[in-house]
Amino acid sequence: MAQERYTRTNQKLYFAGLAIKALREAEQSAVLDAAGRAQAEREAALFHLHGALLGLLQEIAGFYRLPGADAPAVESMLGIAVDCPELAELRQLAARGDSWLSALREAHAALFVPPLAPRKPAENDGLIVTSAAPSALPVDAGMLTVWQSELKALALRFREAMVDS
Repeated sequence: MAQERYTRTNQKLYFAGLAIKALREAEQSAVLDAAGRAQAEREAALFHLHGALLGLLQEIAGFYRLPGADAPAVESMLGIAVDCPELAELRQLAARGDSWLSALREAHAALFVPPLAPRKPAENDGLIVTSAAPSALPVDAGMLTVWQSELKALALRFREAMVDS
């Protein structure tokens, strides 16, 4: 049973939950390294949620015996040409810019963008300098919890529909 595809999805959802719990604790902590610990736990939660998404996609592809069922990337799995209801629903969610799935994928992709140093103006001519674009706020524990719940609910619903008859 440990070699079933769903175990990977379940493990990733579980470890995302642990990282979210540790993130909440770090955010409430007053120790010197609390901000660094919070960032590390935030990244761990995103990593595990993205892994759970990949695991769910691999579950679906494995159940339907789709080509590329072992692809190691979410984008590859979403790009499988064969259609099934679960994969179609995930594609629709991923394509909608306002969906939780789209936000999860964007937050995960942002982990791989190097930080930018603040730009200093060349000279001070008496003008007040403001930033052109506000910096994005980091994903908070509440948002991560919502994404985890949504992903877990999808996995359970999809598994009910994919039962062999």
